[in-house]
Amino acid sequence: MKKINSKIYFGLLVAVMAFSSCSKDYLDVNSDPNRVTDDNITPELIFTQAAVTTGIRVVGGQAGGEGGKTDIQFAMNWVGYMSGTGDFALDGEESSYNIGFAFADNSWQRDYALLFSLYQVKTKALAKENKLLAGAAMILSAKVFQEMTDTYGDIPYSQAFQSNKYNKPAYDRQQDIYAALQTSLDEAIVYMQEPSTIAFANADVVNHGDTEKWIKFANTLKLRMLIRQSEVAGFNPAAEITKIEAEGGVLGAGESVAVNPGYSNSLNKQSPFYGNYGFGPTGNVVAAGIAANDYILNILLTTQDPRTERFFTTVGGNYVGCVYGLSAGNPFGAQSSYFGDGLNGSADQDQWLMPSFESLFFKAEAIARGWMPGDAKSALEAAITESFVWLGVPDAAAAAADYIAATDIANLDNAGPSALDKAKFIAVQKYIALTCIDAREAWADIRRLDMLEDRHYISVNPARLQDRLPVRLLYPQREYTTNGENVLQQGTINQFTSKLFWQQ
Repeated sequence: MKKINSKIYFGLLVAVMAFSSCSKDYLDVNSDPNRVTDDNITPELIFTQAAVTTGIRVVGGQAGGEGGKTDIQFAMNWVGYMSGTGDFALDGEESSYNIGFAFADNSWQRDYALLFSLYQVKTKALAKENKLLAGAAMILSAKVFQEMTDTYGDIPYSQAFQSNKYNKPAYDRQQDIYAALQTSLDEAIVYMQEPSTIAFANADVVNHGDTEKWIKFANTLKLRMLIRQSEVAGFNPAAEITKIEAEGGVLGAGESVAVNPGYSNSLNKQSPFYGNYGFGPTGNVVAAGIAANDYILNILLTTQDPRTERFFTTVGGNYVGCVYGLSAGNPFGAQSSYFGDGLNGSADQDQWLMPSFESLFFKAEAIARGWMPGDAKSALEAAITESFVWLGVPDAAAAAADYIAATDIANLDNAGPSALDKAKFIAVQKYIALTCIDAREAWADIRRLDMLEDRHYISVNPARLQDRLPVRLLYPQREYTTNGENVLQQGTINQFTSKLFWQQ
């Protein structure tokens, strides 16, 4: 697909960020939320900037600090994908799970700034009767809002971004946000049934004007929310499943959703994952203090998984992982496996938002639970095969078939008889396929299903508070300072016991 000229794009991005910076704080009573809607800043330009920021958010913000650490690094480490090499001091707060109110300040502010931009796109686009752009913004917003509420629980939603009316927005219940997002996605799907236009395609650095793909993306997000609620007593997804199937289903093989405004191998213009966990423009290792976690490497090597070489590099012909939480550092230090070509293809690679194989794993679990028609075993094998294809494993289909035939944890016949047994079995394979790709989803599955029987992904830091992962992050200190009345109504929040509504 044609991409925006990178020099033009990044210049425009700076302009948009300058105009929007004063309006990002949805709680600031002194801010003017209309400044971002200056006549010179069109909804198309805001959307392009917001879509790129959504891609950056998948990785967790720009690398910086010790070892190129990002604000999603905690999840990468917690679920067993990445670990510090020991070349930098151990993060005692993160590795002990003794997180504080400042732990998520940066990511909270960035996410709400992004959601504000998407809200502005929707508002301005609908004012111009541009339903396509509004629909695209709503779909991206649903993705971010779901991931936020899955991280914190109840959050501001219905009153957010309306500072003229609600300068201190109330917190909505997580289950109400889920219901509202399903409705919003339904509305976005209706908008996406408008004929595509050249103007929309030019602004759309995600699906390049492909409205059918946008609809499938929306349906995939709807299915993800249904899957998340699978263990809620009495939950019945039938009505939503019917709508998903009637509107064309979810993303299939070869239908990954990604963003690319014209990334290049120049400073601050690289694709986000590559720029955070790959190499700088001069070829230097960016995340020098971060490497493969020994936990995921053991799983891959024990099963002789052909994807291993696409996920990670070798050191002296061997794969070397790091143990998360070692206070004295890892014995091999920087001589540990870095991130491979399946993840770090090039500086100009697309930044994934929803890989095709992830959608297929959602579908496989839905089939296994009896929510959708089909054969669960075949669906799981299709998802695994698509993971091989997506990563660029040589002769992917044959390699995947050999892996499935030789690997007990890849053959659904080895799952227990119940739908829950099969769902957990599928989730283990999804966890493997998502290595270093979507730690948020892996963390959600661990909280939802606790499907990893071997819990050696738990930090070995002797100061850890629990032998299990936190179920949520604490609200940031900034909320208690600027929106105290509403956040205090949430009561005392504990990162281990204040479960999300969809947890068992």
